Amino acid sequence: MENKVLKSIEELPSPAFVCEERLLRKNLELLKKVQDEADVKILLALKGFALWSTFDLCKEYLQGCCASGLHEAILAKEEFGREVHTYSPAFKEEEIDEIIEISNHLVFNSFNQLNQFREKALGKTSIGLRVNPEYSSVEVDLYNPCGVYSRLGITKEKFQADNLEGVEGLHFHALCEQNVDALEGALSNFEEKFGAFLPQMKWVNFGGGHHITRKDYDVEGLIRLLKEFKKRYPHLEVYLEPGEAVGWQTGYLVATVLDIVENQMSIAILDTSAEAHMPDTLAMPYRPDIRDSGKENEKKHTYRLGGNTCLAGDIIGDYSFDKALKVGDKIILEDMIHYTMVKTTTFNGIKLPSIVIKKEEECYQVVKVFGYNQYKTRLS
Repeated sequence: MENKVLKSIEELPSPAFVCEERLLRKNLELLKKVQDEADVKILLALKGFALWSTFDLCKEYLQGCCASGLHEAILAKEEFGREVHTYSPAFKEEEIDEIIEISNHLVFNSFNQLNQFREKALGKTSIGLRVNPEYSSVEVDLYNPCGVYSRLGITKEKFQADNLEGVEGLHFHALCEQNVDALEGALSNFEEKFGAFLPQMKWVNFGGGHHITRKDYDVEGLIRLLKEFKKRYPHLEVYLEPGEAVGWQTGYLVATVLDIVENQMSIAILDTSAEAHMPDTLAMPYRPDIRDSGKENEKKHTYRLGGNTCLAGDIIGDYSFDKALKVGDKIILEDMIHYTMVKTTTFNGIKLPSIVIKKEEECYQVVKVFGYNQYKTRLS
């Protein structure tokens, strides 16, 4: 079925992630507006959106990719082909030479790592340091890069002002799916603690977590904030690297009802899995939106939706529907393209969801179908 073009959702393999080109382009156009009006560069964060079948479209609008290590950097170079910016909490000796060769910017998380790899990197890539502005507005600790005891970034107390040879940029990341007011707070702390070093830098990276394409995001406020920063530091090139803003509400996960069982309530078992295919629903946790559904008992027929693994807690949530579900019905879980796709596993041997692009011509192209080999080759 790979590379086959289909006409309707009913024909798609199940489960399947479906990304709609039209919606992706809409997000990219908004990001391009921010780039152009604020005179900044926006990078695609591969940790949040790595659907490389869409990179020909993405690179029409964005400047490049930010990678979290060697494999993401290679993917950025091979499939995106523009700027590659690489940061990791710690780089490995056996990988650093290749990372340096690939990367336009290389950001170190500590002075230990800078001291270890500085000589290798000098003259081959633009060296940066990640700093911690110690501004925390993220409510879920699991996703809070500036929480108590965070390992991510150098605090002002530990910043070595006399050890900046070769350092050309500073990077901070303090947000998670937040609006411009959170960036204002983080930026204020960043400038208060590290602003004295900006005159000697060439660039600054505001990191990710900017929910720019969300309906209620203050885009004009962001542009205004970026312009004001650039007035204060006109020599600096400014980067942002949102992941969720690129893939936000660009697609969904299509699943199928396999069985319905009764145990004090109706339980529909799907051919997808919260644990294996959308782990953030358990880790964050959050309740995914499902098309044409309501909350428990809001509509006539209520079901608990469960995954097809043996984990007792593989539960997506309780939902109600106007019509009773039956075996073979399609369930569409909304907004599953950003972050969800990159976190899938083959736990329990469950098959990974296929990947489908809904083309702007209103047809569906199946770009990847997974099978047994994807499970076997992860193991030995």
